Amino acid sequence: MWQLCTRRPIQYVIEEWDFRDLTLKMRPPVFIPRPETEELVELMLTDLETKPGAEVGADGQRTCLEVGCGSGAISLSLLNSMPQVRLGLQDRLQVYRIDVLKDAETVVSLCSPVSALVSNPPYLFSEDLTSLEPEIFRFEDHAALDGGKDGLKVIKQILTVAPQILTNHGRVYLEVDPRHPPLIQRWVEANVEEMHYVETRHDINGRPRFCIIQKKKSNKDHRLDQD
Repeated sequence: MWQLCTRRPIQYVIEEWDFRDLTLKMRPPVFIPRPETEELVELMLTDLETKPGAEVGADGQRTCLEVGCGSGAISLSLLNSMPQVRLGLQDRLQVYRIDVLKDAETVVSLCSPVSALVSNPPYLFSEDLTSLEPEIFRFEDHAALDGGKDGLKVIKQILTVAPQILTNHGRVYLEVDPRHPPLIQRWVEANVEEMHYVETRHDINGRPRFCIIQKKKSNKDHRLDQD
């Protein structure tokens, strides 16, 4: 009770939390998965099953990459729901600790090629951090929340690296701030010619929260840009 009075999140008090059909172990400051991320997984599963357009890898397997794993909720849930998918712990899951902002070349060399890339990246505008509820601001990892001045710092790097990681027609699935979809679409069109902004999807409350971007079929190399 005392821990709850200090505004410590219930997930950290009971040390676990349900995500779709999984129960995840939780401890601070690991980012607590939200219902919107469950929607992201559902969206991705439906899309992969109904629009299997991406080319598979050389071994004939469809491989997915999650950037910014946190609790592992997305990857574990996808593995549980699609046993035929590899998410590049042993044969079906490989985990790498890499900073996508600082070591993009390593990301490319270790993680490609993949059929799909999914991420719930840090996407809050930096100025919005101080207005967060105490349960979030005091206990959760700010690095998993702060997306920089426009909330797009990590997202831009993911999309810059994506053409080198994805197979032809492979897709990126992002959870974002409701203000982001038009900004991301314009940025992709202006900066990543190998990628095509497919559509924006809304969450259960009608907010534009998910972006789908697809790699065009192209043999051109894409030079990494850290800006």
